[in-house]
Amino acid sequence: MWATARLLHKLSLKGKLRASPTKVSIQPQSPARTRFAPSPTGFLHLGSLRTALYNYLLAKSTGGQFLLRLEDTDRNRLVDGAEKNIYESLDWTGIVPDEGPTNGGPFGPYRQSERMHIYKRYAEQLVESGHAYKCYCSKDRLVHLRESAMALKPPTTVTYDRKCLHSPEANGQEYTVRFRSPDKYEPFTDLLHGRLDLQPQINQTDRRYDDFVILKSDGLPTYHFANVVDDHLMKITHVIRGEEWLASTPKHVAMYRAFGWQPPKFVHIPLLTSLTEKKLSKRQGDIGVLSMRDQGTLPEALTNFVALFGWAPSRPEKGKATSEVMTMDDLISKFSLDQLTKGNAKVNDNKLHFFNKSHLCARIKDPKKFDKLADESYACLKQQTKTEVSKDYYRRILREAGPNMVSVHELHTVHKYFFKEIEFEGVDVPKDTQTVLDVLKTLRNKQTAEEPFPVDAVLSKLPSLKKKNVFEAARFALTGGVPGITIPVLIDILGYDQCVKRIEKAIRFLEKS
Repeated sequence: MWATARLLHKLSLKGKLRASPTKVSIQPQSPARTRFAPSPTGFLHLGSLRTALYNYLLAKSTGGQFLLRLEDTDRNRLVDGAEKNIYESLDWTGIVPDEGPTNGGPFGPYRQSERMHIYKRYAEQLVESGHAYKCYCSKDRLVHLRESAMALKPPTTVTYDRKCLHSPEANGQEYTVRFRSPDKYEPFTDLLHGRLDLQPQINQTDRRYDDFVILKSDGLPTYHFANVVDDHLMKITHVIRGEEWLASTPKHVAMYRAFGWQPPKFVHIPLLTSLTEKKLSKRQGDIGVLSMRDQGTLPEALTNFVALFGWAPSRPEKGKATSEVMTMDDLISKFSLDQLTKGNAKVNDNKLHFFNKSHLCARIKDPKKFDKLADESYACLKQQTKTEVSKDYYRRILREAGPNMVSVHELHTVHKYFFKEIEFEGVDVPKDTQTVLDVLKTLRNKQTAEEPFPVDAVLSKLPSLKKKNVFEAARFALTGGVPGITIPVLIDILGYDQCVKRIEKAIRFLEKS
């Protein structure tokens, strides 16, 4: 679809996009009914999550409803576990549908594979009204039509020659149902891009038609047809989807008109790109939502991150502070279509790390949220590392180290010295080894259980050194040089005996180096 949209843009859309009128609000003033309609042909990724989130925020910010619908009619491309992944991803991120396959609703069923009788009935209605017809052409003939269309000068992006438009019924013969497209597509209004007049490239000397298939030979509907029928029957008022569907919208509007239905309002949001302006693919960083969860990303950090891919909250009044760090409740209260942007949204992982750290700190400060965070991350730690530490010990570490971490996973990756002995052979050796040795030996001689970190006593014995020399030496011995927690707090958590043991081990290691 991406390649198709780009081709249509190059051939026929240049100069057709007009900006929306300025200072006219496009945010609906009445409750919006929106939907997220993924195909379970893969796991949920960032781009799909953003589409779901924007539809959810629009519904909730206007007091409306958000629907989940599975477009699962492409049976050959279904992926095992994909449907479950969609449910779990949305539930984890807090994007909870009001209606959908798992919780039902007044306009179900919400799986397209369970709506075949509905599509058949409406396809027959279009055939009877003359807006669609049965096509008996073979696959070989259709391939020849596509190839010959592209070989024309100029080439055309529509290929069918309407051979079957007036063909008699052929009982028992396999057929598809084609929509009879208008000679010229009706211009339509996109709330973000304004009024658009998108027409396919036509070769006038070899006239072809954009009579696309709406019902395949196996009786399954195509995306174009099913989404129009479902959106109308489910009373969808607004469709927010990716910009790659912009070129298909004239087809959808034409079908609404053929049925005598009112189309919903369309909003086509910009593509997600890397920092080098390349469209994200599954191999180029658009990783699965649940994979990010497993790497330590918090759901509120991810929705905060994704919400800003093409939207920004309105600027506060002059003199008032603002922050990009937002919870789901914040996003709902601030969301408006008026603040959507048209340019491609660049995905920068550094911003995600910032949000994750911010929301992690907020969880640690909130007693109720901290308890849940500690329980979940403690269970994860035990499962992934088989580390046996008490829950109280773990909670203390999380509370102290958490504000310095991007992710709770850093406890057993960066701050692993809390759970096991330091292997000094695998850490960077200080450049001034002799100074570190002198400090550690003096610490060993001066420290007591009552005063485990006698900085002043060490400096009195080694007057040429500064406090930072003492702290750096102690950090090397106690953590392997990992920063983040103050030495007194570190000693208090590890305990006096463990600190003495580590200092001794560090001394022996440095003496051999």
